[in-house]
Amino acid sequence: MTATTTLDTGRPDTPRSAYVVLQRRATVATAAVLLLLAALGWWETTRQADGMTGMVQGIAQVGTAMKFDMAVPLFLAMWTSMMIAMMFPTIAPIVLLHRLVIRRRGGGVAPSVVFVGGYLVVWVAIGVVPLVALLGFREVSDATTWVPRVGGAVLAVAGAYQFTKWKATCLNACRSPLTFLATHDFGSGWRGTLRAGISHGAYCLGCCWALMTVLFVVGLMNLAWMAAIAVVFLAEKNWKHAPQLPKVVGTALVAFGLAVVIHPAWLSSVTSSGAGTGQPMTMSAVTHPAAASGRIA
Repeated sequence: MTATTTLDTGRPDTPRSAYVVLQRRATVATAAVLLLLAALGWWETTRQADGMTGMVQGIAQVGTAMKFDMAVPLFLAMWTSMMIAMMFPTIAPIVLLHRLVIRRRGGGVAPSVVFVGGYLVVWVAIGVVPLVALLGFREVSDATTWVPRVGGAVLAVAGAYQFTKWKATCLNACRSPLTFLATHDFGSGWRGTLRAGISHGAYCLGCCWALMTVLFVVGLMNLAWMAAIAVVFLAEKNWKHAPQLPKVVGTALVAFGLAVVIHPAWLSSVTSSGAGTGQPMTMSAVTHPAAASGRIA
């Protein structure tokens, strides 16, 4: 099957078409749950960001404010709340279509929950990558100019990825939810549903990983950049003019990355805003009463 697959209504296979295939009550309920979870993710992330100044300011602050010493479970919990906040609004169309398929098979809500869980597993697992990077950077004693230049190079590479066939292939899978479900049916039962969710999560990762590396450079907990990148994700997957958006974003990132390589101080200038009043993270965050939010005493 191809991206031209149509629904029973005769509508083309696009994210927007997913909102008309379910009964209104099921559509509203499913979308509301996803948006509520996303809102809770944003609330938790905002609450955590106030006490994590170094994570807000990104690698431009290596060796100064960015003294990373967070326990692995606490970091992954923080990362999970970020992924729920940023990604759940983007997967509403495919979840709605998955509910339609399951309802026609006579199933309930549980399979769709498993599908979303499989999707989330991919994003939680990839959180190990920024964790390892942060652990490595904490050994840097001075915020020398080579660190921001590395950040600039990462931005340029992330921008260049926006022009690749891998990006286009993964984005097409995200923008053709019915085709994806029709071509990634791993059989009935929760195992097949879980594999389908993991597979979609992998395509989503292939579509979005480059912009996530941008977030690592400018600050994982930088709320302004988080919001901007989340809007780009949502637009890429749902806006009808999205095929041109990756190139626009890619051009901007390549230009900005090269500018940072030439003038490293520019990176700090765009990551210092919104740093909040919190303190650098330490291991005390997991032993004091404020541990749940990542704060230190």
